[in-house]
Amino acid sequence: MRWDDLFDDLEGQLEQELGAEDVDMLVEEERLRLGRLSLRDRLLAMALPGDGTIEHLRVGLVDGQLISVAVGSFGRDWLLGELVGTRRGSCLLPLGAIAGVMPTAEQLARSIEAKVDPGAPLAISARLGLSVVLRDLCRRRAALELATASGASLHGTIDRVGRDHLDVAEHEAGVPRRASAVTRIRLLPLGQLVLVRF
Repeated sequence: MRWDDLFDDLEGQLEQELGAEDVDMLVEEERLRLGRLSLRDRLLAMALPGDGTIEHLRVGLVDGQLISVAVGSFGRDWLLGELVGTRRGSCLLPLGAIAGVMPTAEQLARSIEAKVDPGAPLAISARLGLSVVLRDLCRRRAALELATASGASLHGTIDRVGRDHLDVAEHEAGVPRRASAVTRIRLLPLGQLVLVRF
């Protein structure tokens, strides 16, 4: 009789230890999964919930601006969307210019649950870097407003895009880029670019 009690007790302890090991392993797997999430992954889960809707993201930028943007697409290191609120229009936002994101409770929960499959093929836009999008804006000769990390706001047209910088022909807003309208050419390092409105 006593042996039966002893074996039952040992069996219970063993099951408890195995259960604790399983819990520890699950906690460690979750910690590793969260450690692999990038800011881009979480923003993607916040902005595009997967049900066909688009949600606004409240984003603080390195120059102190606070914007709300309805994201249309993501690249490797940028997002493209529509500004919401008092300042409307299309915008290009380098992910490196984000100082913080203020998600809703639902967005936060979705971003934590984001699944990342490293073997999954990426969409073409997800592989494109910021300079590719800037070259397209240059090719289109689009009049832009560029916000910089120093807090400056430039109006102009991109003349060319280098590997790590761009040339901006500054001119009055609403005026087409003509040699006579250009007040100066500014070389702007891509790291100083905070927001592009067009």
